[in-house]
Amino acid sequence: MKMEHKKLKSFPKDFLWGSASAAYQIEGAYREDGKGLSVWDQFVRIPGKTFKGTNGDVAVDHYHRYHEDVELMAKAGLKAYRFSIAWTRIFPNGNGEASAAGIKFYSDLIDDLIAHNIEPLVTIYHWDLPQALQDEYQGWESRQIIPDFVNYAKTLFENYGDRVKHWVTLNEQNVFIQHGYLMASHPPAVKDPKRMYAANHIANLANAAATKYFHEHFDGEIGPSFAYSPVYAVNADPENQLAADNAEQFNSYYWMDIYAYGHYPDAIRQWQEEQGIAPEITAEDAALLADPLARPDFMGLNYYQTATVQANPLADGIGLAPENTTGKKGTKQESGIPGLFKSATNDYLQTTDWDWNIDPVGLRIALRRINSRYHLPVLITENGLGAFDTLESSHEIHDDYRIHFLREHVKAIHEAISDGVQVVGYTTWSFTDLLSWLNGYQKRYGFVYVDRDEQDERELARYPKDSFYWYEQVIATNGEDLGASK
Repeated sequence: MKMEHKKLKSFPKDFLWGSASAAYQIEGAYREDGKGLSVWDQFVRIPGKTFKGTNGDVAVDHYHRYHEDVELMAKAGLKAYRFSIAWTRIFPNGNGEASAAGIKFYSDLIDDLIAHNIEPLVTIYHWDLPQALQDEYQGWESRQIIPDFVNYAKTLFENYGDRVKHWVTLNEQNVFIQHGYLMASHPPAVKDPKRMYAANHIANLANAAATKYFHEHFDGEIGPSFAYSPVYAVNADPENQLAADNAEQFNSYYWMDIYAYGHYPDAIRQWQEEQGIAPEITAEDAALLADPLARPDFMGLNYYQTATVQANPLADGIGLAPENTTGKKGTKQESGIPGLFKSATNDYLQTTDWDWNIDPVGLRIALRRINSRYHLPVLITENGLGAFDTLESSHEIHDDYRIHFLREHVKAIHEAISDGVQVVGYTTWSFTDLLSWLNGYQKRYGFVYVDRDEQDERELARYPKDSFYWYEQVIATNGEDLGASK
């Protein structure tokens, strides 16, 4: 029996009910107004890398339709909107002279949000590294990216800091680094653990340097956004319990510890040294990472699922396997790291069509673990259900499955708040449908249906789903009325 409360605490009066997006997945206009190319603009053109060769050239055309999208946000009653800024709209070549057109676009968007009483939450980096920096010095593999990233962040702070009070530095560093340098499923499509850990360390330094600069010069709150999947052992066998601890340290604490404490977990550092893949840490690195001004004000949490694992012997152990990007349920493969852990089926959980575990209680566990380990407020920066949606002839979309998913996760947040966790806000993924990086347009997350598919952009018309009106009710009642469960 889970911890139960006689009476749940209310959501805070200033709770940031919102929704989220990323520039590459929604904006389109990929060469307009002087925008430079990002690594994703090039990566999606490699045959076989994305579902049916989909790309973000047009995406859902938010660049030209943001007024319409903001009007819909206001209609839903959103208190906050988390969006990312495309580095290549601000600096087409990653550095050098800033683009006046790029700066103006986001300034206008921020003003439009504020005019509709929606707080802008800005993500500085959501994976779209300028291709020019990848070509010049291999992007995250060079320490030159640290001053370039800080200069980019500084430009955003200077132009928008009077209106933006919540900043997310790096979105899902654990995802873009591991998929980019270990699994070759994101740019730069490398499979090399030594290069991965070296690039990851440099990303940590860039994150710390930008955070420190912000705290030295600006008011507001800043933190990373981490994709956290709490780990369960498949059973009480101590070997499997140890595997679960390995996975938690390897997949989660390795990143969150450096954000919150400025050092890596000892067990993983020892393992890296044994493998000959430990990143170099200079005295200057250690000083920057340990600087109190480099600490985050909150931990951003992107939560979608939990993971269940079991022991994975070093001899003949299971290695990493690709994810299900087709939406064909049951095609996910066993995956792991020999000597540490491997995936296991959790018979207590249902899964999505992309084989992601559906586990609302896991969100409560994630919030409690972050609270216990780091004592930081949590801003839930992503949570949502990717699913196949049907547009009816009446332009209605009956997504009861999404309502159920979100309702149960909001309940889990409410319970975590009652457990004593400080939760700042909840920005669902996503507001409109969008390009799902590797999964095309068929994997829909939004409250608003965008009428397009992989082959046909059509008119890109927007239609609110049933979940849109459900969320409107949740926000209006500050989480008190979640509707009747079905």
